[in-house]
Amino acid sequence: MDGRELVRSMKVLGSVQGLRAVRSAWRRHRIDARALPPRGAERARVPGPVVGADPLPGGGTIRFARSELRVSVSAGGTVFWGWDGAGPLPSYALAGDPPEADPRAVLEPDTDGGWRVVSERVTVAVSRHGAVEVRTPGGVVLRRDLPPRWWEPVGDGESRGGDPRGGKTPGDHRARDEGTAGDHGTSGGGTPGRAGRRAARWVQRSEVPADARFFGLGGRASGPRLRDGSYRLWNTDPSAAFSPGDDPLYITMPVQLVVADAGTHLAFHDNSWDGRVILSEGEEGAGSGHDRPGTSEVRMEGGPLRCWVIVGTPARVLHGWAALTGAPALPPSWALGPQHARWGFGSEREVRRIVDGYRDRDLPLSVLHLDIDHYDGHRVFTVDRERFPDLPGLAEELRERGVRLVSIVDPAVKAEPGSPVYEGGRAAGAFVRDDRGDEVRGVVWPGECAYPDFTDPKARKWWGGLYEERLKQGFSGVWHDMNEPVSFAPFGDRTLPRSARHRLEGRGGDHREAHNVYGLAMARAGYEGLRALRPEERPFLFSRSGWAGMQRYGGTWSGDVATGWPGLRASLSLVLGLGLCGVPYSGPDVGGFDGDPSPELFLRWYQLGAWLPLFRTHAAFDAGRREPWEFGPEVLEHARAALRERERLRPYFVTLSRLARMTGAPYVRPVWWGTPEDRALRDCEDAFLLGDSLLVAPVLSQGTDRRAVRLPRGWWYDTATGRAYEGPGQVLLDAPLSRVPVLARAGAVIPVRGEADGLALEVWAPVAGRTGGGLVVRDAGDGWEQAEIERYQSRLVDGRVVVERVTDEGVEEAGLPVRVRVRGV
Repeated sequence: MDGRELVRSMKVLGSVQGLRAVRSAWRRHRIDARALPPRGAERARVPGPVVGADPLPGGGTIRFARSELRVSVSAGGTVFWGWDGAGPLPSYALAGDPPEADPRAVLEPDTDGGWRVVSERVTVAVSRHGAVEVRTPGGVVLRRDLPPRWWEPVGDGESRGGDPRGGKTPGDHRARDEGTAGDHGTSGGGTPGRAGRRAARWVQRSEVPADARFFGLGGRASGPRLRDGSYRLWNTDPSAAFSPGDDPLYITMPVQLVVADAGTHLAFHDNSWDGRVILSEGEEGAGSGHDRPGTSEVRMEGGPLRCWVIVGTPARVLHGWAALTGAPALPPSWALGPQHARWGFGSEREVRRIVDGYRDRDLPLSVLHLDIDHYDGHRVFTVDRERFPDLPGLAEELRERGVRLVSIVDPAVKAEPGSPVYEGGRAAGAFVRDDRGDEVRGVVWPGECAYPDFTDPKARKWWGGLYEERLKQGFSGVWHDMNEPVSFAPFGDRTLPRSARHRLEGRGGDHREAHNVYGLAMARAGYEGLRALRPEERPFLFSRSGWAGMQRYGGTWSGDVATGWPGLRASLSLVLGLGLCGVPYSGPDVGGFDGDPSPELFLRWYQLGAWLPLFRTHAAFDAGRREPWEFGPEVLEHARAALRERERLRPYFVTLSRLARMTGAPYVRPVWWGTPEDRALRDCEDAFLLGDSLLVAPVLSQGTDRRAVRLPRGWWYDTATGRAYEGPGQVLLDAPLSRVPVLARAGAVIPVRGEADGLALEVWAPVAGRTGGGLVVRDAGDGWEQAEIERYQSRLVDGRVVVERVTDEGVEEAGLPVRVRVRGV
């Protein structure tokens, strides 16, 4: 134990709570020491030489001396492969059944004794020692997975295909062409359902083109481009406000998006165990003029070795990812407006003061969030009646003024006999237990707590029913916090014992497998509960922690990002990286979670947040204020301008939210989204595309009043000056304190708010000889109504901008159903 950590925990939690945390940490240590066997002797295994193959729909099974590999290509071109009998299911990431196999895909012999699966969109080649290559139809190699290596406990029985003799075997060839992943892995392919069993670790090393760039792996503060380094796969509360150097954070996913000249692909190792990904970018012309490929080494402490690969353009890859893991939940339109939160509003009077402050200063506000201080003693699903004597009345009053209330929900339930929530959980058998059947206890804000097992369908149903209390209090949505899950501790992991027992949908297992999907399963419980309680409304939910597939239930936010210029930069990195992992709705704590931002820092953060999907200020109880008027009249004026522009573009955000659900494309996209072959754009991390039409270049450093902006190909208008610039290339634009550079693509048709809050089209003049366009999806309400996509095109004819609606019957110019404003002529 670090004595400084103990002292710090006492300061944060108080002496009583700090001592509870110490006892809880020692208890967790003792439980794991008792229930988890120590790592003993292990035997290394590699697949060995190929011995045969059996065709199956979409591909087939290739048999090796000590393992077997199942390869399948779907009708849409998505590739699945799994070793040692691992199939696509069970999986927390997949939205349903795996995609149907491509009936035209053929398993056939390849050169040098290997096999290959040939389909229309992709070819998968398997070498005679188990290396797997994913190639384009033209034969270009996108990735090469070297033969994996397992470390299996001696004495726990033989794995499928295992060699009972152990020791050195013909399958241990280490030539570069058939090289294994190496001896230093820490990963695994264990047996589900056997808690306490020593799991088999595994390591899988992959090679990508030398020019490739890595993105993804969940929420990484140092991104969005992931440089050389080691990235842990274990959802973690950093215990304090974080900066770009902190890793891991709340959301980790074994999802990599790889962008290279040869093409773009996504690789997902469907395994929720603790692991690590070690990345190394390649180098062209390294050593004797030969390229050194980029490498990715995935090491897991247990679980199946299985992988999905999706190839194509970035848009096609994210569409395929959404088809595999589920369409993003559609937020209600009010959730696309400005939001305000604070840990420590403290009373109804303060809430009214804040809302009045926005209204009195002509500042739009859509949502106000209540943190744990509105609970009775921090107990979930309760209300402090002294501070909030009439919460339903307050919620109704605010709703009449156009402001919704959203409630925090933590998973930990105070272990308090007689408490309705705790007693209800005990009666439902909903709480996580240890190897002896006792409730697992941790320490969080209310004190000693029990934790629902969200991998148990019965527990999820019980938990989902509790949201009725939130709805009766007048809340319109929820945000899940502390669901990594967290148990305060001055040393070791701030979570549950690794040996804690989970249902895992009836398979049974322990926290080593369940930890990373805990937040995802909690989001499912909340989403399904809200939908059952109010079936006519779309639930609004976002979660601090999650895993692959979490977008099915809602979005996320940055968590406790540190106040400072590095935290501002990390805010953009997180939104971009999560979007490339299929989570399009997210945003930071604008202004940072802790401390006191300077007026300049707050304003620049506010200007960034106004262009992100989730636009929410938030801060800790002991941090400075985050209301725009607290930073002086100049900041207030410029913040008001950012808010008004956000509200003017609300129809555009509504359209992007609908398109994200239909296509999987994030609202916020890297500038290389449409031109991934542009290497300069691949390295651009300080600007982004908002949809297809706008390029936003936030100010991320202190004292900046001009900044360089790299443009994708095509013509772009500075929306402030109307001046046009041609890309690809770099331009230097003014960035006064009043605004950040925003550029519109020539020919773009953008839905905006018009007169009397009606819909209008803002059209940026197209270039002669080229057409532009855009999509519009009108706000169909907060229910489940199907929305219609309207398509518009723009062109320049004899110096006149012509805007036409494109329908199935043809093109209509006359009688457009909306007002049109042309800019940039």
